[in-house]
Amino acid sequence: MLKASRILAAQREAVLEANYPNEKLGVTEEQLTLSKDGILRLNGRIWVPVYGGLRDVVLQEAHSSKYSVHPGADKMYQDLKANYWWIGLKKSVATHVAKCLTCAQVKAEHQKPSGLLQQPELPEWKWECVTMDFITKLPKTRKGNDTIWVIVDRLTKSAHFLPIKETYSSDMLAQLYVDKILPLQIRKVRQIITKDFVINGPILIIMTKDLKILKY
Repeated sequence: MLKASRILAAQREAVLEANYPNEKLGVTEEQLTLSKDGILRLNGRIWVPVYGGLRDVVLQEAHSSKYSVHPGADKMYQDLKANYWWIGLKKSVATHVAKCLTCAQVKAEHQKPSGLLQQPELPEWKWECVTMDFITKLPKTRKGNDTIWVIVDRLTKSAHFLPIKETYSSDMLAQLYVDKILPLQIRKVRQIITKDFVINGPILIIMTKDLKILKY
């Protein structure tokens, strides 16, 4: 915590005519109140002027003094704004934390090393490899459909949008796939990539034994 005498001295210099324009308070002087100790405050929080470099001192003490443990930007901002105020306090905190080498090293040590990018295997035939997804919670149509089943060919990016009901079972989806998509395939589908676990056993039964289901 900064000594009151140091803050008071900096504030007195900051309000002088030569220095005041550099402060860019963002509030009128009337909004700053003079407390019993002679320090100018805004809503009870100490105004820290640009003059005297006190802002850097406040940030340093709050982040890396022997009484602090290198808090993150959000935690540090919440702690500081309880006692101090200046225009751009949150931005100053974020900038200070971002420049902290200790924080950067600790963060790097705890991150899992990233692996090499894996190039997906490219299909050789149309509709040999497809991706699927479901768009749900849509307004119901006259036929009661409230979901769109999106099936995309990975090679040509050709897409089919099948209107269905969210209550469709796996058996019904499998039969719909056989009726609508299977006739488009030149070869047997090798992979079905889907984000939804609703596509499971029945499709494997209807298709072939070498059909591979990939889920991610």
